[in-house]
Amino acid sequence: MPELVVGVDGGNSKTDLVLADTEGRLLSWVRGAGTRPHTEGMETTTERLARLGRHALTQAGLPATTSISVGAYFLANVDRRAQERLALRQLTALGVADQVLVRNDTLAVLRAGAPDGWGVAVVSGAGINAAAVHPGGRSARFLSLGDITGDWGGGLAVARAGLGAAVRAGDGRGPATRLRQELPAHFGLDSVEAVALAVSAGEIPVTALHGLAPVVFATAESGDAVARGIVERLGDEIVAMVTALLRRLRLLHTPTPVVLGGGTLQNDQLLLRDHIGARLAVEAPLARPRVLDVAPVAGAAAEALVTADAPTDARDRLRKTIAARRPPAVRAG
Repeated sequence: MPELVVGVDGGNSKTDLVLADTEGRLLSWVRGAGTRPHTEGMETTTERLARLGRHALTQAGLPATTSISVGAYFLANVDRRAQERLALRQLTALGVADQVLVRNDTLAVLRAGAPDGWGVAVVSGAGINAAAVHPGGRSARFLSLGDITGDWGGGLAVARAGLGAAVRAGDGRGPATRLRQELPAHFGLDSVEAVALAVSAGEIPVTALHGLAPVVFATAESGDAVARGIVERLGDEIVAMVTALLRRLRLLHTPTPVVLGGGTLQNDQLLLRDHIGARLAVEAPLARPRVLDVAPVAGAAAEALVTADAPTDARDRLRKTIAARRPPAVRAG
């Protein structure tokens, strides 16, 4: 009888959890709130993950107490070994699986997009991060604590830059941009100044600004120079992360897969992709960039299957099923 495994991709804005068996059959796919232990605490985060797992079992028509052989949890904002160990202890204590693995979410992108399990992965969703694994097993990543460690990027950063540029265009500090006209409508307001005031007053959560990112991208694609500059800044930051990791692992002179994942990279942002490709062609010509063609949770599920000694065809079967399936809606709680 096949065993059950769970693969989890916990991002800043949402968490995907896949329940499958070791024959590669997808039993359920559920989506919950983002993984934010840095603001909510690890206990709250892991308890929510455990609830999401029980919900997946229920969705599959199984008792919530059904045994899970392996749970592979790839989590955003778990950027240090100590955090991984803490999450591992708490998830194990909650009984989410007989064997639990905890990794940073960037490695789910790498596992999903690099068939040999090594290379560079960049995740640009609400936030941004990157990690790399050498063919020999060594790894490199970033401290990734936000502004205090020099981080910039992801959809929220793009949105905030767009809003700031639009305000500057209105008060004379910056060049004219169509972002002044395009951004306020997202919140049903009349001006970008009204949006800024609503955010400052707490009437619009800062995290809700993430919804402005697609507007910035669309305005850039239509030819607006200011919006284009923001998108290119994101591309430059991604290239800086990739080249830094390649240099640290001494892979600049080795053909290396570079997997690009997350919402701002997997949503047909052609201007951003082209800019990244052009910059890498100059700075790391042996890098082999590719946009991930499946939800990153497929990488987490693959790791769970590998750990459970499932056959290769089971991993292939599950990946194809996830790629063909529409992601679920976010479940509250």
